[in-house]
Amino acid sequence: MHATWLYTLGAVVFVYVLLDAVVLLAATASLASPPRAAPVILVGAIIVASALQVRYCWFLTVGRGGGLPAPAWTGATVATAAAVWGLGLFIPGMGLFTAIPLWMAVNLVAALLQTGPRRLVLVAGVIVTALHPLLAAAVLERPFAIADYAGVWLLIFYVMLLPAFVLSSLWWWDIVVTLDRHRAVAAELAVAQERLRFASDLHDIQGHHLQVIALKTELAERLMSTDPEAAREHVRASRLIAKQAMEETRSLIAGYRHIGLDQELENAREVLAAAGAECDLRVGALPAGTDEQRVLALVVREATTNILRHSEATRVWIQLDVAGQTGAGDSSGDVTTMLIGNNGLAPADSPAPRGDGSGLAGLRGRLSAVGGSLETAVDAAADSFELRVRVHAPVGAQA
Repeated sequence: MHATWLYTLGAVVFVYVLLDAVVLLAATASLASPPRAAPVILVGAIIVASALQVRYCWFLTVGRGGGLPAPAWTGATVATAAAVWGLGLFIPGMGLFTAIPLWMAVNLVAALLQTGPRRLVLVAGVIVTALHPLLAAAVLERPFAIADYAGVWLLIFYVMLLPAFVLSSLWWWDIVVTLDRHRAVAAELAVAQERLRFASDLHDIQGHHLQVIALKTELAERLMSTDPEAAREHVRASRLIAKQAMEETRSLIAGYRHIGLDQELENAREVLAAAGAECDLRVGALPAGTDEQRVLALVVREATTNILRHSEATRVWIQLDVAGQTGAGDSSGDVTTMLIGNNGLAPADSPAPRGDGSGLAGLRGRLSAVGGSLETAVDAAADSFELRVRVHAPVGAQA
């Protein structure tokens, strides 16, 4: 999203700066020696109008019809362009050039209006722009002639296409914003569906057991005075059912939280690809131990989260290798090594990755519990960050 907006904004600003530069060059050519007051004021007004137009481009982030910013910004942008329009009436040779800034300001304002008002504003802008050279000819008492503007037809062509350019740029930006919104909604729906699935499973377990417990305790209450031994058996059965319900609930939660290492690796590749980063995934054998796989899956998840939050990565590499121990007296088994690296180091002023909880410090604690270790390396020259994990564990199936 940020990159797309920068591209859209950069394109619009580039076109506006280019057109303003053409107008400014034409105005500086009208300066006489010694300089007259009107051309000097005109040059200053063009510079101010250009600066305001470039700043106004940032308000386009709301998209087409998103609404105007503070009235002061709109008023200042249109007023300075109108001042250039008016000054150009009294300076020979500027009859067309000084009409362009007002037309450019009109396009910026119109893009933020709804369809109906936008059309009216653009039509009014076309009329005012077309009348300028005619009024300038009348003020200067000089007949209007098309031949006077024969050398600027290319400029006129680009000026005529300005509404299509601005609106199409914002149309593309609207598409990107809509897609991002839909992607966020899809993610929220996926979370909601998973919560519903978990709630349904939990309801099935707890509902059944609670119903049986309620029935048996009711029977125990009825038999308490007539058959204490039978009542005691029902109470004991209720206690066992409650214990079973607790165990099944724990198993459900453990299964809900656990994600296999192979699935976590594939999830990481898909998430990174969706974020625009090319992921090179090279996986050999997986460790056989459940605890080792669970910890490595947490490492993959945490590393992926840090890459997305704290870097501008365009390339990520994940490697899972297995090597036998050759050291004398070492009976810890094979070593599973996982390397996760990325380019696009975070800017110096960005927030650092978390150092506790489920962050890197927390991962080091989990890895130490299974005989593993975690190391990080930053290569500023290569613009890369690498995280290396070693775990001593037997080797399982191929990924």
